[in-house]
Formats: sequence, C-alpha cells, structure tokens
Amino acid sequence: RRGRVRRCAEAQEAQEAQAQEEVAMEVKDVELEEEEAPAKRKLRERRMPFDPKAEPGAMEPLGYFDPLGLCPPGDEGKFKQLRAAELKHGRVAMLASVGLLAQCYIRLPFLGLKDSPAGYQAALLVPSLWMFGLVVITAMLFEWLWWKEDPWKEPGNFGDPLGLNMYDRDMRNRELNNGRFAMFATSGILAAELYTGQNAAQQLGLQ
Repeated sequence: RRGRVRRCAEAQEAQEAQAQEEVAMEVKDVELEEEEAPAKRKLRERRMPFDPKAEPGAMEPLGYFDPLGLCPPGDEGKFKQLRAAELKHGRVAMLASVGLLAQCYIRLPFLGLKDSPAGYQAALLVPSLWMFGLVVITAMLFEWLWWKEDPWKEPGNFGDPLGLNMYDRDMRNRELNNGRFAMFATSGILAAELYTGQNAAQQLGLQ
C-alpha cells in the first residue's frame, strides 16, 4: 500500500509540474505575442495600398494630376521612379532658368568665355561649348558616384549637408511647385529665343 501511495503521489506531482510548465509556456507565448504586436501592426501598415494622392505634390487645384495614366494606381515603384525624374528635371530647370538670364550679365573672364553668346547658342559654339560639356560630365560623375537614390528614402532625398532641417512636407511641396514652374519657364525662354532670336533679358525688356 505504501508503494501505491508513493506512486500516486509521484504521479500527482508530475502532473502538477507538467501543468505548471504548460502555464509557463502559455504565459511566454502571450508575452511574445504582445512583443510582436507592434511589429505586426507596422507590417500591416506597410502593406496598406499605396496612394499617390497622399504624397507631396498632390495639391489644389489639380490634386494628383496624371491624365495619361503613366503611374498605375498602387504602383509605388513606378511612382518613385517618376517622382525622382520630376525632381531631377525640376532642379535642373530651376538652375537653367536662372542661368539663361544671369549669363546675359555675368561672364567668366577666361578661356574666351567673356565673348561667348548668350542663350542656347552658348551650348553650341566654341569655347562655351567646352564649358557646357564639362558641366554635363561633372554632373554625371556626381550622380553616378555620390548622388545616388536611396530606396529607403523619399525620391530625391540626398540628405541635409548644410544642416538646415528644412526638408519637411511644406518645403517639398514648394520645391515641386517651383520645379514645375521652372520647367515651363525654361521651355518658354528657349522656345521664344528660337522664334524671335532674343535672349532671356531681351524677352523681358531688360536689354
């Protein structure tokens, strides 16, 4: 009888120990689920359908403007590719629109550049043609070696080297708007020069 009692007690203790282990495992599972919950929520947020209407640049009165359907709805990769191209062209156009006017008054006093023509002809005639080619090659090298698109950042985000802390939603909208305007302005200046033969300053009545 004592042996049976002892075996029953040992079996009961084993069952209690097993039950305690199961409870401990359940508690650990609950804790792990609680720890993983924020990560799962973030993952679900990332998997939300991409909406280009919520991106910078979609402003009144036109909102998200894509009448030709170049960016399919929900295609984030295509949108980032086109937005990077838009920013690049806009930045170049802002520099070009200012340069087309500034070159009418500011000339580099070396390599014969002082006597170079203003307007688009500066990119076609020697010696200013060589300087234009040098600028293009330098820009290409910077883009290939340093100014590379980071897939984990917004399109066109190359950091804040001056520490101005101005890269917010409002400033990005301003940059896009100014770039879009500059693309029209540069195209208009060049088209008018081809049609009238007048440079940017003459078109504005400044010369």
